[in-house]
Amino acid sequence: MKIDLSLLHTNQVSEVSIHDSYSFTDDYTCPDILGLSDIKVDGIITLRDDKYVFIGTISGTMIIKDSISLEEVSYPFEIQFDDFLPENYIKNENTLDILGFLWENIVLEVPLRFTKVQDLSKYKGDGWRVIREDERINPNNPFLELLNDFEEE
Repeated sequence: MKIDLSLLHTNQVSEVSIHDSYSFTDDYTCPDILGLSDIKVDGIITLRDDKYVFIGTISGTMIIKDSISLEEVSYPFEIQFDDFLPENYIKNENTLDILGFLWENIVLEVPLRFTKVQDLSKYKGDGWRVIREDERINPNNPFLELLNDFEEE
């Protein structure tokens, strides 16, 4: 997506507004993102110290795998941004391509672990089962006494 910056360079405007929806081609891939939808960008681009600054919001929904069930789930995200745009997105003096910038920031928002599973009881096997976080502490931990000694020092 190319944004016209000619009015910004000629000082006819102090900022360029962006209110648009975007979609990504197959050129943009990430193994953790199975799909993207409803990508919306609202904000402004302005010049600060002869550098382009984007102030705004990037929002949408990414399709990722559930950390427990490995099923596809929707993960809504919203990124608040107020920073300089990298210079490599400037194609010439009058246009700016922000699609790569958007992609980089969306990829940074992919969660390491995300689940919508509520009932963990069906995730078990021969001698193992998935437990809740509060069940994680084992009262028969042989190292617990050593840990307590370490904390006293």
